Amino acid sequence: MADDHRGAPAGNDRGVPGGDRGRPDGTPGRDLDRVTTGLPNPGRRWKRGDLNLAFRITAFFVIPTFRFTARYHWHGRNRLPEQGAFVLAPNHYTNIDPLVVGTAVYLSRRQPRFLAKASLFRVPVFGKLMSGMGQIPVERSGRTRISDPLGGGRSLMERGGAVIVYPEGTLTRDPDLWPMRGKTGAVRIALENDVPLIPMAHWGTQQIMARYSNKLRLFPPSRVDVVFGDPVDLSAFRGRPIDQQLLTEATAVLMDRITELVEQLRGEQAPATRWDPSTKNQKETGKFE
Repeated sequence: MADDHRGAPAGNDRGVPGGDRGRPDGTPGRDLDRVTTGLPNPGRRWKRGDLNLAFRITAFFVIPTFRFTARYHWHGRNRLPEQGAFVLAPNHYTNIDPLVVGTAVYLSRRQPRFLAKASLFRVPVFGKLMSGMGQIPVERSGRTRISDPLGGGRSLMERGGAVIVYPEGTLTRDPDLWPMRGKTGAVRIALENDVPLIPMAHWGTQQIMARYSNKLRLFPPSRVDVVFGDPVDLSAFRGRPIDQQLLTEATAVLMDRITELVEQLRGEQAPATRWDPSTKNQKETGKFE
């Protein structure tokens, strides 16, 4: 990895649970504050008074839980802009991934807001918290699918916010949990709003919650690595008509960047051909195992 930052004591706004345990190969990492990424950071991140009640309630329960169940190792957290809009595109392979990603963004002093399936907003209490935090519902299929499912993300971009979009659209179907084919939503929002598109990857959450499971494995604490990549170079696509061909090409570039980050975390090479459910007679959403 190019840089590494592991858990600092509680109360440090860059601190995360875990402690300094080193990389898998035992080599020391550089402090993130000394890494130059080329991203301007002119403003400030959120302060405690900026968070509404829904964010404070969620953080009160989620962050201590993750400190208890996982040893986190964060890489490249200074690659998130301190101010201004951006799209964050993570890999997705367990139901607990949004909490991992949201915690990483929250501890980077940006408010995490996801494009999330609309059915989650209908869950009692949880749905109220989702709405209270400004999460963005998206109908993925059926007669209730809205004509512009990405409109909420664009609105957030206009206000200078950050939106988290899972480009795979659902949990990966790859049997070895590699990123599968991507959908075009993350790239479309980034190109239409001319904002940075930042790839993200994490590995280890499958030890806390298996794919398609909702059961936490609390012991022993598992190592979870999280990495933010450099912004995807979309210069070849900007200024061109945003049509399906362009979006497909740009999404392939994004998925390559995410896969490269996963390869670094796993220490192994991904398959040469990316998994595609449409060629495997698999449905696009829901469980298939």
